[in-house]
Amino acid sequence: MRIRDENKEQIVKQKALELLVSQGFEGFSMQKLARAANVSPATLYIYYKDKEDLVVSIGREISENLNREIFKGFDPNLSFAEGLRVQWRNRANFMLSHQLEMVFYEQIKNSTFREAIAENIVSEFKEKMSIFARNAIQRGELNPMPVEVFWSVAFAPLYNLIRFHSDGKSIGGNPFSLSEEIMWQTFDLVLKALKP
Repeated sequence: MRIRDENKEQIVKQKALELLVSQGFEGFSMQKLARAANVSPATLYIYYKDKEDLVVSIGREISENLNREIFKGFDPNLSFAEGLRVQWRNRANFMLSHQLEMVFYEQIKNSTFREAIAENIVSEFKEKMSIFARNAIQRGELNPMPVEVFWSVAFAPLYNLIRFHSDGKSIGGNPFSLSEEIMWQTFDLVLKALKP
């Protein structure tokens, strides 16, 4: 039995991400990955059972990394404004510094792999965010609302700014680069919309 080579495994993961993002799930194959990573097809099966195992494994790793970064320095007992600010900072930092991974993560979220990726982190995520929202409502810092409304107002503006930044242009094709000033100006408007 051949042993795992961590450097080779990292190269395989990186090439898999690049191929999955550029060619999608349908255009991706283990043969193409082996060529791109400059390894034999048999080498891939040291790390992954099959194509599905590879996709799920990479998706879970990204999901776990994102989740860990989102909660860095976050405490559900923080004031609503401070907790949301930490969330925005952490999400923006991760998404902007891991753009390829985030494109892949969006592909996964809109695929049949979605449930397999999310099952590991959903309960921890829901628990922390539920406590945070409940505390903010009890302190009168947040209007009660359905979670879907909260999510759409609290985070969709940030995600759109990051998408514009990644595209290098905003609506209408104007050049766009996300700045601290624009991010926090948007954040202030989000806070106003969510507060009583």
